[in-house]
Parts: sequence; structure tokens; C-alpha cells
Amino acid sequence: MVVHIAIIGAGNVGTALSRAAVAAGHSVSVSATDRHKAVASAAESGARAAENNLDAVSEADIVVLAVPGGAATAVADELAPVLHGKIVVDLTNPLNATFTDLDIEETSAAQTLQRHLPGVPVVKAFNTILAGRLSSPTEQGITFSGFYAGDDAEAKKTVSELLASLGFQPIDAGGLRMARALEEMALLNISLNASQGWPWQSGWALIGPTGRA
Repeated sequence: MVVHIAIIGAGNVGTALSRAAVAAGHSVSVSATDRHKAVASAAESGARAAENNLDAVSEADIVVLAVPGGAATAVADELAPVLHGKIVVDLTNPLNATFTDLDIEETSAAQTLQRHLPGVPVVKAFNTILAGRLSSPTEQGITFSGFYAGDDAEAKKTVSELLASLGFQPIDAGGLRMARALEEMALLNISLNASQGWPWQSGWALIGPTGRA
């Protein structure tokens, strides 16, 4: 599967995902509030630097929000008129100002985002994966899990295939309600790395028997 991906946000996570997606053969456009950052990110990752957010998503199949959690709904509101027929992937984590807790209005930030995008499928994905692992999905022979959650089956299938193409083990966490669990998992990983002085390379892997015996 090869898709056109628009990545909104050219920080560490957006750039790392751009690099991984380009390496997997996908077509990637990246945008940022400061276009100079988009140009620098694109030069590093091999993506196309878009003129702005609207340009980035114009031909995209999947639109990934890689912005700070507090900016996600504003970006969604800006792009809402042009997102029909596209899938929105929410990889944001709604951390508070001190990075000690989640700052959310509803059960999950992803559900708030979905409310701002009626008729557009939102899938929570990639938020449990640290930037340093987006191009390195294995550790000691173990493949990291790529958890995703959403309410649209077809959109989730596409996101699952995208995760697999980047080398992750896709795991369907359920409906968008379960995005709360994924946001909490991300908070735990971030908190541990920050408090323990870890090198920001840890990740989640669900191991053991799954499926039918």
C-alpha cells in the first residue's frame, strides 16, 4: 500500500514520521506554521515542503496531525472544509503545561477532535510511539506495537496498513473511546523518560499469545 500523507507539524515527531513514511515508499507533504521549518524538515526527510496546511492536504489520502496537543482542534477547524474523503490521524498527546498530566475536555482528546470534524473519520495512532522509534520499530528482536483506535472500520484498516508498512505490529485497540487509554500510555512513557533520565527510546510491545489458539 502506497498513500499520499500530509503531515501537519514539522517538529521532532512530524519530521521523524515524514522520514519513516518516505523510506517506506509513501508520498509525503509536510507543513508548519513557519514554512522555514517545513522546508528544513522536508530537506531532512525527503518529503515535499508545502506552502501551508491547505496545500499540504490538497492531494492527501491521510492527514496526520503532528502538532502540540493544544493546537489540534484549531488546525482541525482550519482544515475541516477540505477534509471530506480523507482520514485524519491524531498522533497528538494532550499534555498539560507542566507535562505532568493530560489536559482534556472529554473522554479523550481524539473524541474532542472528532466532534470538530463531523463526517471525517478520526483515528488515534502513532501517539504511543516516541519520535526516536518511528524509523526503528524493533528492539532485541521484538517489534513495537502500533496501537490505533477509531470508530470507522475502513479508516482503521488503512491506518493499520500504514503502521505495518513502517514496520510496526498493528493492534486495533477498539473504538475512539479507547484513545483515552492510548493517551495515558503515552503520558506514562513520556513521564518515565523524563523522570528517570532514559534516552527516549522506550516503546510498547504487546507480547504473548493473541488470537485463536
